[in-house]
Amino acid sequence: MTKPLIIGLTGSIGMGKSTVAAMFADSGVPVFDADAEVRKLQGAGGELVPAIETAFPGSTGPEGVKREALGAAVFGDDQALARLEAIVHPAVGARRAAFLAAHADKPAVVFDIPLLFERGGHEAVDVVVVVSAPADQQAARVLARPGMTAEKFAHILGLQTPDAEKRKRADHVIDTGTSLAETRAQVTALLGKLLKR
Repeated sequence: MTKPLIIGLTGSIGMGKSTVAAMFADSGVPVFDADAEVRKLQGAGGELVPAIETAFPGSTGPEGVKREALGAAVFGDDQALARLEAIVHPAVGARRAAFLAAHADKPAVVFDIPLLFERGGHEAVDVVVVVSAPADQQAARVLARPGMTAEKFAHILGLQTPDAEKRKRADHVIDTGTSLAETRAQVTALLGKLLKR
């Protein structure tokens, strides 16, 4: 049985990855959004909430994980972060496997994974697509977000593989420093090329 082509979609904060993921979805390609799955697993009634509360007392409430409290508990503490990842990653992996099984008959699927290179996920996909934009556009997009500061932005960038390196390691780059129509045209052209293989 043939399996779908697995497209790994990634890009640094503010590069337009969510927009590009939506364009793939609009083209009929199922998209697995790793961040959205984590939010579900950690939200009100989420299956990971009890384990996270046990590991980090006081980090959850009726609405699920209190993101700021949990962030404070793991911020700058590699061992705490590793404990959290040991809870979260296997659950997300199971969801991803179920998603793949549910779409086994499709020609392609997208794994939308922000930290694709940082977590070694690039080894589990067939092709890597990096979403990129000029640094000034990226900064303008991110700093316009509610609650974002220059310090927070710098910290997030410090955790992510630099954009130039991502572009070098990519099989394909989608440039979102253009109009939405031009970005959509890039996605359509890339899909055509990938599905011909």
